[in-house]
Amino acid sequence: QVQLVESGGGLVQPGGSLTLSCLASGSVFSINVANWYRQAPGKERELVATINVRSVITYADSVKGRFTISRDSHKNTVYLHMNNLKPEDTAVYLCNARILTTEWKTSDYWGQGTQVTVSS
Repeated sequence: QVQLVESGGGLVQPGGSLTLSCLASGSVFSINVANWYRQAPGKERELVATINVRSVITYADSVKGRFTISRDSHKNTVYLHMNNLKPEDTAVYLCNARILTTEWKTSDYWGQGTQVTVSS
């Protein structure tokens, strides 16, 4: 069994920074692809950033230059470093990953989400 757990959300003022973490635990062999999504009230879920096993990275235009996705393969953890946060970044941030388990099965997993609120 595999679990994804996000952490690091909170309340921050405009212009501030936060770092989100997504820890994959259980029968994880490798994280092949990891995505950070966000969902704000009344809006569609948005893909924010992606990193794959070769560290190929893509970002949504709305966060380019402000957010950085990274991974620590030894810790089975993916990070989202968020700088110069804006009120429109307020959302629940969700981690999604395609994981190869120690049973040699590949499946997609979701975390429960962490709230980020940008407000003065």
